[in-house]
Amino acid sequence: MNKFRSIPALGAFFVLAVVLSACGSGVPGNSIAVVAGNPISAPAFNHWMYVAAKGQSASSPGQPVIVPNDPPNFTSCIAEARKEIPSLAKTPAKTLKSDCKTLFTSLSSQVLDFLIKAYWYQADAHKLGINVTDAQVQKAFTSAKKQQFSTAAQFDAYLKSTGYTLADIIFRFRFSQVLEKLIAKHTTTVTSAQIAAYYSSHQSQFGTPESRDLRIVLAKTQAQAEAAKTALQHGSSWQVVAKKYSTDPTTKNTGGVLTNVTEGQQDAALNQAAFSASPNQLLGPVKGQFGYYVLEVTRIKPATLKTLAQSSATIKQTLTQQQQSAAQTAVDAHAKKDWFKQTTCRSLYAMADCSGYKAPKTSTSSATPTP
Repeated sequence: MNKFRSIPALGAFFVLAVVLSACGSGVPGNSIAVVAGNPISAPAFNHWMYVAAKGQSASSPGQPVIVPNDPPNFTSCIAEARKEIPSLAKTPAKTLKSDCKTLFTSLSSQVLDFLIKAYWYQADAHKLGINVTDAQVQKAFTSAKKQQFSTAAQFDAYLKSTGYTLADIIFRFRFSQVLEKLIAKHTTTVTSAQIAAYYSSHQSQFGTPESRDLRIVLAKTQAQAEAAKTALQHGSSWQVVAKKYSTDPTTKNTGGVLTNVTEGQQDAALNQAAFSASPNQLLGPVKGQFGYYVLEVTRIKPATLKTLAQSSATIKQTLTQQQQSAAQTAVDAHAKKDWFKQTTCRSLYAMADCSGYKAPKTSTSSATPTP
């Protein structure tokens, strides 16, 4: 995985600060939120919004970067949209304001979620005595940079194209290592017994069921089915007989062929007859839900099952991923328990991580993005 592409920006100031008056919610004037006394400044938030908007525009080459960072009126966003997208020059301000608000809601909730959790995780790490040194961070960064960028010019071009600063990326490596150590507190080694238990209860994942190839004629009446069977016994081809007698639209014009049929896929009566029959045995009429079947099994493909030894590596990977997911959930729950009540956000920016937040009745909360 590209360790750089998945890095949200942290810390640096790119967009000029939005000067906010200190009104309501107990958040200082030039801040968006406060976590246990630590402010998330407007300049830092706006920089992140710029990087998020730049990342979103990257998915549509040629799309301008518009940062909706001036709620609730979005005057600057509207002006920027009209400037960067000529076709919007005459679009009503009300329409553009609605678009800016939608973009703001999408980007700001992601940005603020990550900024808040950055505080939460590091605060919990400090309480648990987890320490990540500058040397460890620099080593991880240098190794990743060497693997992904052949020259300094390539790295500089990457920073320019994404809006990240070197400080952002260094911080993100520190944050990643802190999170890894927090997750490690909740994970254990996958044991052989766990692997065996998973294999025993999920064997369908490690093989294929028996399948059969059939030829069928589905007739409306028993008499027609008897006539079809008699014709086949006297040498008529399945192609001719199916076309004359069958009412099944899937197989009528293909000689009655059904391939790779597994147990339980077909009409119960057909299923029972097909999976109890020997190959090349003409059977019927069999009364089913939709009429009368004449059938013949032309091939049996036995079930397959990988051994426990063959499946162990895959199972271990699955269980490890499950543990990692559960550990991440535990880390989030622990951090929220410790710091949620101490996280206050300015009302215009409030989202699920902010104490006192109430989700709009017409929308549902999105899943927390993984940093």
